[in-house]
Amino acid sequence: MTDSVHCPGFEQNKNLKTFTCKCPDCGVEVEVFSDELDKKRICGGCGKEIDVNQCVLDGQV
Repeated sequence: MTDSVHCPGFEQNKNLKTFTCKCPDCGVEVEVFSDELDKKRICGGCGKEIDVNQCVLDGQV
């Protein structure tokens, strides 16, 4: 049996995509959600700001 009731906000978040971005200074990977591309990201490794718009996306075969 399935239940069609979801958490509040489910509909607006069900199409979110995620990717990882490596810090250019220390190489630590940071997870980024598609609705956060315009937000400031701080590296958990070195504490420097990461510009996610400069991240390189690796393709999968």
